[in-house]
This record gives sequence, C-alpha cells and structure tokens, in this order.
Amino acid sequence: MNNRSIKKVAVLGSGVMGSRIACHFANIGLEVLLLDIAPKELLPAEEAKGLTLDSKPVRNRIVNLSLETAIKSNPSPIYSKSFVKRIKTGNFDDDMKEIAHADWVIEVVVERLDIKKSVFEKVEQFRKEGTLITSNTSGIPIHLMTEGRSEDFKDHFCGTHFFNPPRYLQLLEIIPTPHTKKEVVNFLMEYGDKFLGKTVVLCKDTPAFIGNRIGVYSMLALTHLVEPLGLTVEEVDKYTGPAMGHPKSATFRTADVVGLDTLVNVANGLAQNAPEDEAKGVFQLPGFITKMVENKWLGEKTKKGFYEKVKDAKGNSEILSLNLKTLEFGSQQKVKSQTLEATKQVEDIRKRMKVYEQGKDKAAELFRAMHYPLFEYVSNRVPEITDDFFRIDDAMRAGFGWEIGPFEVWDALGVRETIDKIKAEEKRLPGQTGEVAAWVHDMLDAGHESFYKVENGVRHYYDIASKSYKAIPGAEDLIVLDHIRETKTIWKNSGVSIIDLGDGIINCEFHTKMNTIGGDVIQGLNKAIDLAEKEYRGLVISNDGKNFSAGANIGMIFMMAVEQDYEELNMAVRAFQNTSMRIRYSSIPVVAAPFQLTLGGGCEFSMHADFVQLHAETYMGLVEFGVGVIPGGGGSKEFALRASDEYRDDQIVQNTLKDRFLTVGQAKVSTSAVEAFELGYLQEGKYAITMNRARLLADAKEKALELADAGYVQPAPRNDIKVLGKQGLGIVYVGASSMRAGNYISDHDKKISEKLGWVMCGGDLSAPTEVSEQYLLDLERKAFLELCAERKTLERIQFMLTKGKALRN
Repeated sequence: MNNRSIKKVAVLGSGVMGSRIACHFANIGLEVLLLDIAPKELLPAEEAKGLTLDSKPVRNRIVNLSLETAIKSNPSPIYSKSFVKRIKTGNFDDDMKEIAHADWVIEVVVERLDIKKSVFEKVEQFRKEGTLITSNTSGIPIHLMTEGRSEDFKDHFCGTHFFNPPRYLQLLEIIPTPHTKKEVVNFLMEYGDKFLGKTVVLCKDTPAFIGNRIGVYSMLALTHLVEPLGLTVEEVDKYTGPAMGHPKSATFRTADVVGLDTLVNVANGLAQNAPEDEAKGVFQLPGFITKMVENKWLGEKTKKGFYEKVKDAKGNSEILSLNLKTLEFGSQQKVKSQTLEATKQVEDIRKRMKVYEQGKDKAAELFRAMHYPLFEYVSNRVPEITDDFFRIDDAMRAGFGWEIGPFEVWDALGVRETIDKIKAEEKRLPGQTGEVAAWVHDMLDAGHESFYKVENGVRHYYDIASKSYKAIPGAEDLIVLDHIRETKTIWKNSGVSIIDLGDGIINCEFHTKMNTIGGDVIQGLNKAIDLAEKEYRGLVISNDGKNFSAGANIGMIFMMAVEQDYEELNMAVRAFQNTSMRIRYSSIPVVAAPFQLTLGGGCEFSMHADFVQLHAETYMGLVEFGVGVIPGGGGSKEFALRASDEYRDDQIVQNTLKDRFLTVGQAKVSTSAVEAFELGYLQEGKYAITMNRARLLADAKEKALELADAGYVQPAPRNDIKVLGKQGLGIVYVGASSMRAGNYISDHDKKISEKLGWVMCGGDLSAPTEVSEQYLLDLERKAFLELCAERKTLERIQFMLTKGKALRN
C-alpha cells in the first residue's frame, strides 16, 4: 500500500446510506464528519422553543435526526454505542470548510446527477489537493460527475459503491474513470479489503456496475419464469433460498425488504442505459410487478408487497402471500418438493447443485430455467462489465449473499456438459439464444475444463487474455481450509480435522452440524494439543463454516440426563472442563479464531485460549441459562476468576461480581467483537479484531507464530482466585428473589441464578477466601449436574432441540 493514510473521513449526505457508511468508518476507529443540507423551514416544535432558522439545532436537524435513526435501527450499524462520539455532524452551508481536514471525502447524496455536480462544486472550493473524493452511487455513470472539475479532482476521483447495510454486506465496488490515478485505485482496493473488511470488486463504468447488473437480471429473470412454470410466491422463495445457496429471504422476500420501487428503478435504468444488452427484454417488468407498483405495494416500507402481515380475529399474527394471478392476498400454502428433500442430505454446496439440477419436479425445472440463461448472460458480460469473470462471482457472494457465484455453480455442474443443456433448454427468456460467449468455447478447446482450479493451496482462475490459469489477486495471502484439507490433513475423526497450516502451526477445524461440541470434538481438540506439543510450535482453533460454534451438543446431554446416566454425564462435563484447561495450560500457544455465532462451549474455549483473533462480526456469549443450566465447560469458573482479577480494595467488590454475574445470568450475547470485550468475554491485550473474514485464519496463524517466536512459556494454574463466599451470596440471593417477586424471572430461573452465584462466590464460605481453579471447576460441574436432574431443565433442552428457541418455564 502506498504511504497514504486515512485518519478523517467526510461523508456528504446523511440518508439511509450516508449515515450508515459514517457509522462503519467510525467502527474502524476513524474520525468522521457527517454533513447534510440545512432545513428551509422550522418545525412547530422548534417555533414553540423560540428557535430560528439560524439556530444550530435547527441547521443540523436533518443530519442529527438521520444519524439518530441509523443508530437506533436493528441490526445496528455501529459496533458499540461509544463509537458514535467519533462522528461529528454539520451542514453543507456552515461546515463544508471542515472537509479541508479530511483525507477522504465520500459523497452519498440523492441519486441525481445535477445535485451531485453542485455538491462537487462546493467540495472543490474547500478540498485540499490530493484528498480522495468518491461517489457512492448505484446507477449514475461515474465519468459524468467529473465534468468541469479540476485535474487534481479528476485524478483522485472514482466511484465507491457500498451495498446496504454497509456494515453487514461485504461488497464494495470500485469504479474508476479514465482519469483516476492507478495508485488511487490500488489504495482503495487494498484499504477496502484490509481496513473496511470488504470484498472489493473492481468494476468498469457500465450501467449498474457488476453486482446490481447481474443480481437484478437474476431476480427479474425469475419473475418472467413464474407464469410459464406456474409458480407461486411461496414456491419461488422455497426453491431459491438456502437449498440453492441463496439467503433465507430468497427472491420475493428480498424484494420486499429492499423495496419494489428500488428494484424497479434499477430495472428501468438498465432498460434505458444498456440498449445493447441482448437480454434487455428481461428488464421489462412483468404485468404483476407493474400493477403492484401502481397499488403502492412496495414491500416492508408500505406494509404490503409479495407478503402482508395481518392479525386474525384472535389477535395472532399471520403472514399472507400474494397470488400472482389474482393479485389477492391469502394464507400461505405448504410447499413440497422431492428435489428439495434430496438436497437436504447434501452438505457440500457444489455437490448439492448437481443434485438440484438433476431433479424431476418443479423445483428442479426452475433451477435449470433460471441457471442456464444466467450462465449465458454472465459469459456475455465479459469483457463488457469486467475483464475477469471471477469478479462477477465475488460480487454475487458479497453483495447478494450467494454461497457460490454463477461461474462457480457452472463449474459444479460441469462446464462442457452444461453448454449442451443450455442449447437444449426450451423455456427461453427474452434475448436468450442458447449460445454462450466464444471465450468459454476457447477455454474448453484449449483443454481447460473449469473456470477455477486450486494449485498448492492457492485458488486460480482461467485468464481469458493469456488463455492460462492465474492466481486470484491476493489469494496467496489467504488460508482457505477447503483448498488445503485434502493434502494437509494430519488427523481426523467424524467431528474434527487437524490441518497443517505450515511454519509449525496446525489448525483444529470442527465440522459437526452448527459446529456443536460433542465427544468427537473434545477428542479432536485434545489430539490437536497432543500433536502440537510433540511436533509443532502452536495451534489455531478455527474453521470455514458459517459459524464458529453454536455450543455444546445439547442432544447428547439430554439423552444422558433423561436416562439418568449421571456418572456418564459427570465424565462428559469433566472432559469438557479439562479440554478448556488444556487450551489454557498447554506448552504451546493456542489461538482461537472465532466468527459469527460463538456460543456456550465455543465461547468457553475462546475464553481459555492464549489469544483470541476474532472477526469483527462475532456474536459471542454464554447462553446456557436458555437451556436451564449454567456454563459447565469452565465458563462459570472463568468469570469468577476474571471478577477476582478486577477486585480493588477501594471498590465495592460486590458490584464487580454483580456485573459478571448478570452477563451470564442474562445470557448476554455480543452484537460485535467490540461488544464481546465490553461484556468481559475478551481481555485487554489478549485479543485482536480482523475486519475481513477471509483473512481471519491467516491472521490467527500469524499471531500463533508471533507468540511462539517470543518464547512462549506455559502458564501455571491459578490458586489465588478471590471468592466472596456468603458476602457475595447475599447479593445474588437478594437480587434473584427481587427479580422473582417482580415476575421478571421464573422459579426455575431463580434456581439457576442461585446455582451460578454459588459457583462464582465459591460456595457459602464464611469470609472472602483464595481458592484454586480446580475448586471452582468442581463446584461448577456439581451445579451443572444438579440442574440436569431438574424436570424444568429437561423441558427447556427438549424445547430448544425441537423448536430451536428458548423456553421460559
């Protein structure tokens, strides 16, 4: 990366996107200036207070209200409420001069070229030379915005299209103009990846760029298939959801969330601005969408779209679906499909695509009717929208939440054999010829049978210009377990693979359902520590799944508890605790690299690691209360230990205990990695945050090496943990009783709270005492087993297993 650094960003425009982009820049530690227009008239409430249009609260009302709305939204755009203070607000008239101190100015005003140009005119007056200036537009050609601007402005200007919501959607499209300096593009590509945590896709300045061009084509193509295939709204969403590797919201639910007006605007823009597109007929809207827009059924924003939420006579909520023929809302019909049932058995997404394609029912027919024209369409977009086809796959994964992009699906089905099927497909969409682009035939003629291949653990793509395979830029810096598992696995069982990452570091990968922790994972972790201690320098615990770990396998606990096999259960809990302690007290450094759901046992293992290298989007928590028990894998002990380390003679120590106790007692789950620290799951100096999920494993390996190189010394078990005994129990019992009296918790919640308090206070010792970790682990295990003998606990576990949510009994 060149020597440019970004300390302060100015965001111009505080609407839905602007305010959230500002929040994401604040997330990564930058100072942010957020500006918008000053109001032209007073509100009645402002008049009543005697304010005028010159009063500061009035002048900054629009921007402050937008930011406030963003911060209150769910899911939150900000990692921690404390980060809001990094954002300073103002208005275009009074505060534009402040952009002179910004290193990057990003424009996010309304999608109108004339307005954007007038904003850039103001920017030009105050911006210092060399400052980056970018536009977050989803449709306006980028080169049109630079007309009349200075050379320095043009050199440092390009499009940066964030997808909404910018914190959660990974796609960032970079769209240079012919004037944009190469080093500016390179800087933004690298900055977006490493610091903003984005999948950064370089685009040409073509209509809707890459993500929306392909994504909207794909969605609208589906709407044209509804009638010929006789599909209902429910069927489309069932068939095009997770089974196909797409998000749960599938197609029509996604349209409702995004807003039908937004979809229509992009479609109309494409119909007008891409006259050469052979499939432009797809961007002509089918009758039912035109009618819905006329009726103002735009989705969630108008409370009606493809779905409508209503209340029945008894006040129960029901979600109705739209009948696309009659345009009336009615109860949803159950969708059955043999093909979908068959896909459920196949975990591997690529193998699942093959099963899906070969089905004999309506679901499979839709799969073929939407994918064959999509393959033809994306092959024809190269080199129009990008010279490198892999960027289309990147955009669809990062912007639309597809597990694999169109070229990856095509690879999974077999490139050569699919071409014949594309020719033979009878249900043609507008503009579809059945012929794929010539470069695909050239690739096959040259003896290359796939778009991608992995060599020496690095992913390569077929490069059209050189007719050979090249490493995907940046891929050599990443560690992808999928790419090395076959050749680098040194040990495995049904739940774990131990993989050599090179340089003396090994990785323990879970691959159970939801990465839950049972006997096989416990065995695998202990084996990994054994191997690392004998032959390697360090251990990383991470995986390539959707979640790090959803916690202990509660089905196994339930079986033992129902059969009252308490001896077996005692051994299982002891093995869990011992594994946590081995993670803490092995002779080699252990780095946990969690991401997404990191609950229960997954959280406990992370809390015992020497270091936690975690993804920014990590939702960490000890949630055992929800199934009627306390943390039993060392979590209760660990919170007692951490409370002890925080006790200060000049403080009321019970308050520290209370904070730790409530984190577990209320089963608090962090909404970000930053909040995981604030809740006490992470410790100062013992964790670091990786913004880009793709870099997590490489960063964790780097940390394990760093600890090993620094001369890692095995720590000694603790015997100096201060517990408060009766002095602490009093506060726990009084608190639980008053919560019960106020009906905030049930009798069983009260019982679990008292058990947790008993462990964290070290039992009913008559005075504060120093105890060992093993003493607390024994108390923790005893309390856990006693709770497993309770009928209400078994009811909670059973409810969680069958319904997937917590029961408050």
